[in-house]
Amino acid sequence: MLEVRFHGRGGQGAVTASRILAAAFVGTGRYGASFPMFGFERRGAPITAFGRFGDEPIRLKTQIYTPDVLVVLDPSQKDSQAVWNGLNRDGVLVMNSREVIKERKTKNLKKACYINAMGISLEEIGMDMPNSCILGAFAAATGIIGIDPIIVALADYFQGKKLDANVKCVKRGYDEAKIIEF
Repeated sequence: MLEVRFHGRGGQGAVTASRILAAAFVGTGRYGASFPMFGFERRGAPITAFGRFGDEPIRLKTQIYTPDVLVVLDPSQKDSQAVWNGLNRDGVLVMNSREVIKERKTKNLKKACYINAMGISLEEIGMDMPNSCILGAFAAATGIIGIDPIIVALADYFQGKKLDANVKCVKRGYDEAKIIEF
């Protein structure tokens, strides 16, 4: 089972990204579970969402304390200890960032992926909504799911021009992701 912890701020789509990824896994015949943890439920407040994905039914619905993958939608949280706590050995980081990731925050980090998801979402959607782009980068960094199931799952959340714009974000996130192995 793969455990993924999403860190962002209210309004960036961390919870939706977790749900779309779960739907994408289910669409491939595997299993996915997604659930959020909210503190203050307001735009801009720190948000954590969780996702478990695998080949067996997922019954565990607790917080994820030792994630295999960290997905960080809010680059201002990159130095937060709460983000880095518990990352499993050979962990993967997928981060919304314009800056090159130069250092490992933990010895458990094996691979880091960064993408200017904010810039891409501003170009394609017209607002800072990095979640779809981050999902494309997630597919590129982990290789555990392709972008096609993610694109199919987007249709459960978006329609028309919004769907088209989010599909472009996923594709650009996949194509423009920069991956570093440590």
